[in-house]
Formats: sequence, C-alpha cells, structure tokens
Amino acid sequence: MSTKSIERAADILTRPLSVGRLTLPNRVVMAPMTREFSPEGVPGADVAQYYARRAAAGVGLIITEGAYIGHDSAGGSARVPRLHGAAALAGWSAVAEAVHRAGGRIMPQLWHIGMERALGAPPVPDAPRIGPSGIALDGTNSGRAMTRVDIDEVVAAFAAAAAQAEALGFDGIEIHGAHGYLIDQFLWAETNRRTDAYGGDIAGRTRFAAEIVAACRAAVAADFPISLRLSQWKANHYQARIVETPQELETMLGLLTEAGVDIFHCSTRRFQQPEFAGSELGLAGWAKKLSGKPAIGVGSVGLGSEFPQMSPGSATGVAELLDRLESDEFDLIAVGRALLGDPEWLPKVLAGQGETITPFHGGLLGSLH
Repeated sequence: MSTKSIERAADILTRPLSVGRLTLPNRVVMAPMTREFSPEGVPGADVAQYYARRAAAGVGLIITEGAYIGHDSAGGSARVPRLHGAAALAGWSAVAEAVHRAGGRIMPQLWHIGMERALGAPPVPDAPRIGPSGIALDGTNSGRAMTRVDIDEVVAAFAAAAAQAEALGFDGIEIHGAHGYLIDQFLWAETNRRTDAYGGDIAGRTRFAAEIVAACRAAVAADFPISLRLSQWKANHYQARIVETPQELETMLGLLTEAGVDIFHCSTRRFQQPEFAGSELGLAGWAKKLSGKPAIGVGSVGLGSEFPQMSPGSATGVAELLDRLESDEFDLIAVGRALLGDPEWLPKVLAGQGETITPFHGGLLGSLH
C-alpha cells in the first residue's frame, strides 16, 4: 500500500467538523447497535468500558445503542437500556463520563419501538402495543391505533429524554426514526393509514416526527445537536420506501429541518447505493443536498467477506467512500460491525494496516466489550 494512499485516507478521514456546540476531530462515527447488555435497563460499568474503548481508539463520535424513552409502550426487552429512572440515568452519566475521559464525544439514541413490541414483553408487560394505525410491519392489525393523547405522551417522553441527556453531559442526541420502529411507522404509508393530520401524504406522515424534533429542540439548548436517523428499509422489508422521489424527500426533510434537526443520519444497507434513478447520490447525499444539513452515511463499511476490510487502496468500496467524503457528498461515515470486531479499527485504517484488523463475527454482538 502506497504512502500516498495512506496519507490521502488520513487527510480525508481526519478533517474536523463542527455542529452546534459539538466539534468532531474526524469523520468516523460509531453506529448505534442494540446489544441487550443492560439488565433491567441499567447500563453498567461494562457498558461504559465498551464505549470508552472505541473513544480511546479515536472514533470521532459515538452514537449509543437505542435507549428506551420513558413511555410504557416504548420497549420490548428488559436488557435494552432505558433513558429514564434514577438507576439508568446514573449509569448513563458514568458512560458519558468514561467516554469523555477517553477523549471521545457521545450521543444517546432515543428509541420507541411502537408496533414492534410483543404483547406481554418487558419492561412493562401490561403496556399496549401501539402505532399510528395499529398495523404491524407484516400488515396485520395486531395493536392499537394511537390517540391524540398517546401522541402527546410520546412526544413529551422524547422531550424529557432529550433534556435528561443534556443534563447528564452528553454531546447531543439522536432520535431513532428508522428501521420500522414507531417514528418510521408514521412515515411509511404501509403502516400509517390515518386519515387525520398525522396521515395521508408525506407531509402528514412526517408531522409526528417533526413534533418530536420540535419538542426535543425546545427542551435543550439551541446549540445542543439533534441527529435524526432515517431509513427507507425496514427489517425484513428491504425494498420498502417512505419516499419515491427527490421531491417527496425534500418535503419530509424540509419539515424536519424546520423543526430543529441538525444532522441527518441516513441508514442504508450499502453507503454507495444510488437512491433515485438518474443519479449516483445515495440517501445521505440527497439528504445533504436537499436540506443543507450535515449528513451521515452508513452501510457495510469495513466488513469482511463480501466487503473487504477497509484499508486505503482496497479495490471495493473504500476508494469510493473516500471520493464521496472528499467531495462533501456527505459529511460523516458511520461504522458498525467492523468496530465491534476490532475497537482499534480506526487507527489501523489510518496506519494502512487493514490486514491486521480483527474481523467481526456474527453472534458476538451481545458479548463484545
């Protein structure tokens, strides 16, 4: 591997970026990944160590696994962390402190799973299964359509979690609006059959997400960054689409930007996959172009087998990633499973030592530290 290739990768990946009060030292983000490693919803010292290891290895921004907001129907596991209650908040405070001590920056991801919750599941077994229309991702009517009271309660719970995150010393928040969970269920026409102001066209389907963002923005300081994660695809629905045209996407992003989003985190299965016919732009590229806001790309960066280990000069994907970052198509790249497999992934990449990266092995997600 040539010295020139290594230097180019370092130059591109280590450019700083500022968003509100947050200044990132490089363009690499740790993607949020559910681990179910917080018994009774309380992140312990092992969780703090897990994130601090990645921070110590130079990851520019860590976005945590999804944390349930303080709403009874928000979750479906007793081992997923929550962002409410004294014990959980104390645990998250220790996580943020450990990451900062290691020189990192960290945002919690705020999460409500909506119709993906199984009836009778913890942490609140008696909580109802709710969504925009009571329709699950598989199309079954297996829950309850949310009332205006439900909507107001969920919006308030997101805002309360945002305020707690700022009070705990986090560097921003991310709102989980992707992958078929509650916010995404409102955005997707297949699960949102409402005929009121929260349904119908893309503007109506975006209203719930925009109200959540606006409430979070009102609950935190003006320079406290808010990221929103979006995706077209959902679990087991990889061809699903919220929007079919750039015009629809522009409408959705405009409403969310006006509500207070600072960063759009665009989840795709492959970062370089074109989003609309006639353009090579991926979803993150379109989000930045249409909103003017910083965008995070993500999708299969640094995986082995089908996708080679990320190292400068690799034949597949990496040169294209560097080209797109250098041209500012999007601003940041999120890395998931590759960082699970090797916490030292970034320094090895920057040193041109891709061959020494420990590959990720599926099934270790809950046990890796």
